[in-house]
Amino acid sequence: MSRRCFSLTEFRNCCYRSAFAKSGLRSALTDLCDGTVVHCWVPMVRSPAKRDLLLIHGLGANALWQWADVLPHLAPYFNLFVPDILFFGNSSTSRPDRSDSFQARCLMRVMEAHSVRRLSLVGMSYGGFVGYSMAAQSMEDGAAVVVERVVICCAAVCIEERDLKEGMLSVNDLEEAVRILVPLTPARLRQLMGYTLHRHPPLGLIPSCLLSDFIDAMCADYVEEKRDLVRAILRNRKISEIPKLTQPTLIIWGEHDHVFPLELGHRLKRHIGDNAHLVVVKDTGHAFNMEKPKEFYSLLKTFLVDLLPPPASSSPDSESEACTTEKRASNDGNDPKTTASTNAPSQA
Repeated sequence: MSRRCFSLTEFRNCCYRSAFAKSGLRSALTDLCDGTVVHCWVPMVRSPAKRDLLLIHGLGANALWQWADVLPHLAPYFNLFVPDILFFGNSSTSRPDRSDSFQARCLMRVMEAHSVRRLSLVGMSYGGFVGYSMAAQSMEDGAAVVVERVVICCAAVCIEERDLKEGMLSVNDLEEAVRILVPLTPARLRQLMGYTLHRHPPLGLIPSCLLSDFIDAMCADYVEEKRDLVRAILRNRKISEIPKLTQPTLIIWGEHDHVFPLELGHRLKRHIGDNAHLVVVKDTGHAFNMEKPKEFYSLLKTFLVDLLPPPASSSPDSESEACTTEKRASNDGNDPKTTASTNAPSQA
């Protein structure tokens, strides 16, 4: 795709770089000496009085776009490390592995290279898959980096390959989902915005030139590699083979998530057990961090800074699950009240 003389997207990239610098971060490249290079924003001056926090972005854009607004709220409390996952920003690999566990191993090595031995992490969407895998790897004997607290944001870690075939997701064809999640046309990008935002502007009114500019700047490189990341998520994935985290874990989900439905958040909470708290952000979709940023910041502060669980009233696990089950029962033509009351507690 051709680059424009002036790019609004690239201009915003520059603004975000400035915001990262104002938050005390500098750009750093780590060569893992196996064909893999990882770019990460790291502290200009690392304070021994602060704990270390890793922020892992999702597939929508690079680290700049996903975390710039969050940094001012976290920088006073943490030494922040904000990487670009492989095939985003300046991170890349010649290795063929596209799994989230490979991404996690690379980030573990990057943290080790920066002398980080203990950290907490926040993973957004696909970054949540990577973060979960990092936390699981840190529980292994001899792990060089220990993950202490985990925040998983709208990442369907406990999804299985069969869920796509059984119609749990809004799109039941993997290749169609791949084309939406890694868009190359304004029409596809509008579809992606429609799925991620619960309260979105009239998408048809967004000029195609602006969407094309974003695609040229953010989506045109490593297209097949990024799409392979999506394909690898579901490949042979089974809940029985997913480790159960022992770290305190906060799961945050949008009430009306059309990428990964809320039911998958409850499934993850049940899989981890008592170490996990699920918070449902009302009246939001997959991009709840954009739709209700103040609530997102508050949850992060409570869990990561104050080291407290979220308020019980913020996590209506059984109520939300009953609502989800009721909706599915209605779609099946069954009596919603009966189905919700009998099946919700044990629903997988």
